[in-house]
Amino acid sequence: MSSALTDLCRYPVVQAPMAGGASCPRLAAAVSEAGGLGFLAAGYKTADGMYQEIKQTRSLTGRPFGVNLFMPQRGSADPAAIEVYRHQLAGETSWYETPLGDPDSGGDDGYEAKLAILRDDPVPVVSFTFGCPGSEVLASFAKAGTFTIVTVTTPEEAAAAELAGADALCVQGVEAGGHQGTHRDDPAADGAGIGLLTLITLVRDRVELPLIATGGLMRGSQIAAVLAAGADAAQLGTAFLVCPESSAHTLHKQAMNNPLFARTELTRAFSGRPARGLVNRFMREHGPYAPAAYPQVHHLTSGLRKAAAKAGDAQGMSLWAGQGHRMAREMPAGDLVAVLAAETESARTALVPEAS
Repeated sequence: MSSALTDLCRYPVVQAPMAGGASCPRLAAAVSEAGGLGFLAAGYKTADGMYQEIKQTRSLTGRPFGVNLFMPQRGSADPAAIEVYRHQLAGETSWYETPLGDPDSGGDDGYEAKLAILRDDPVPVVSFTFGCPGSEVLASFAKAGTFTIVTVTTPEEAAAAELAGADALCVQGVEAGGHQGTHRDDPAADGAGIGLLTLITLVRDRVELPLIATGGLMRGSQIAAVLAAGADAAQLGTAFLVCPESSAHTLHKQAMNNPLFARTELTRAFSGRPARGLVNRFMREHGPYAPAAYPQVHHLTSGLRKAAAKAGDAQGMSLWAGQGHRMAREMPAGDLVAVLAAETESARTALVPEAS
């Protein structure tokens, strides 16, 4: 690992920030305590909610951890397309006996308030998804002693983040579960994501920053592979989602190895932005009609997803998962970090030819 990442974690294992439920203080602290780098997800939380989780995590570990922020979304979604999708979802409101949410509930996710808190009371690491902050924001975190990471999905995004002053990049392959962290949501690019190993090589040719690889990684042998390809560490989300410390819904955890959910797809059905999840009824019925409208569609379907979870109906939930979901292992997060570290070391040793 680069020296900067070595200072943050003993092993090249980063727990992905999973907004919407799975990430929580217990999980982040357990990963950090075991020698990885745990993360809190500030997305969809209030600024105060984020701060309360930071305080909880600090009470559980003295090791470094990170906080992930969603960049504000200022794109102009088509109101007519959103209205059409509202009618498409009418049957769901009857089925779950809950109204649709207000699509205009806001698009900045409390970004400025969260920045203010993280500047006033710095955490070791802050990462950004759905875009790259301006150079002045990154410089302010550097002044506060905070290590910054920007999620990228193309070499062009990587070069822009390096120019802006990011300390490292989280290189996200199309295999990743949850939302694709593209800096610009272009419907014309749907399905054109780059696989992780290829993306690492392309990005490494463009930038000199430390790289954290993410996308479908579940085993130490895969971590060893991305390290050999040029990454400095690996970020895993789905692998940690099933840990007992994770706050993911029980139905979500159980679905990872449920034969009813055989594969994953990228869909806009739940949020209006491409995100990879287990294919279920909601995705099949509504994915083809969902507009490119984030976070409007997220707000629209939020109540439906909560109602489905309350009813015990996984077919109406957003079951975010990476392509390697069937390899999920249910064990304490600290144990998983240790297993991944041992597997990685074993695989890396096997790659090095014995001295003659």
